[in-house]
Amino acid sequence: MGPIICWLLLAAIFIVVELATLGLTTIWFAGGAFVAAIAGACGASLPIQVILFMVVSIVLLVLTRPIAVKHFDGKIQKTNSEALIGQTAVVTQEINNVNATGQAKVNGMDWTARAKNEDEVIPVGTNVTIVEISGVKLIVEVEKGE
Repeated sequence: MGPIICWLLLAAIFIVVELATLGLTTIWFAGGAFVAAIAGACGASLPIQVILFMVVSIVLLVLTRPIAVKHFDGKIQKTNSEALIGQTAVVTQEINNVNATGQAKVNGMDWTARAKNEDEVIPVGTNVTIVEISGVKLIVEVEKGE
């Protein structure tokens, strides 16, 4: 198998890995492999192809990855329970970590809830902010101004 085919196959593998992970980690190497394939088609020797692959991959990674990460990270939607962090819930059963009791309602659903501060007791009807999710329990703290 010729070097050009190997570079194109390598580029395809990098693209498939990128599509599977969406981590913005291997796409830059696909670009380097394409440049190396073009160099091979133009008659460059294998050492030159390898050097071009490494240089182009590193340059793409260093110069464009920070821009791409900044652009895409803001558009990622939180899903499932992650989306609850920062939201307000209403205590429907007194939250008392010592007695292992407490429930809060958020988005129409009841959740087991525990206070972030172990010794805090939060009465029914209090608005709380969800700061963390531990297993199937909301970890909450009283909203400022309550």
